[in-house]
Order: sequence, then C-alpha cells, then structure tokens
Amino acid sequence: MNSIKFVSALLAGAAVGAALGILFAPGKGPANRKAFSRKSSDFTNELKDKTNDFIESVVEKFEAAKEEAQQLAENGKLKAG
Repeated sequence: MNSIKFVSALLAGAAVGAALGILFAPGKGPANRKAFSRKSSDFTNELKDKTNDFIESVVEKFEAAKEEAQQLAENGKLKAG
C-alpha cells in the first residue's frame, strides 16, 4: 500500500511541477497552451502505463499465490488420505 501512495505522490508532484513550469515559462500563450497540452498527454500516457504495469504485477502475484495454495491443498489431501 505504501508503494501505491509513493508512486501516486511522485506522479502528482511531477504533474504539478510540469504545469507550474509551463505556466510560468516566458513563452507566449498559444505556445504555452500547446506545450501544456503535450505535457498533459505525456503524463496521462505515462500514468496509464504505470497503472497497467502495477495491475499486471498484482495479477501475477495473485496467480502465483493461488497456484501455491492449490498445491498446498493437494499436498494436504495426499497426506491426509
């Protein structure tokens, strides 16, 4: 659970930092909006990738635990029977 909070805080901080950097940049309005839009899109894609990676990791760990539990149950049945 702590790693989820850390990654979320890290990504949120990066987004806020990027937004503030673009807003306070010395460029003109249209260029800043375009850059902000591009950065927002990049951030969204990165967040989706990180989320998908995390979900895949959780699913893999769950499947491994499920298989191990099934093996333990089978071993228990063999020893009991």
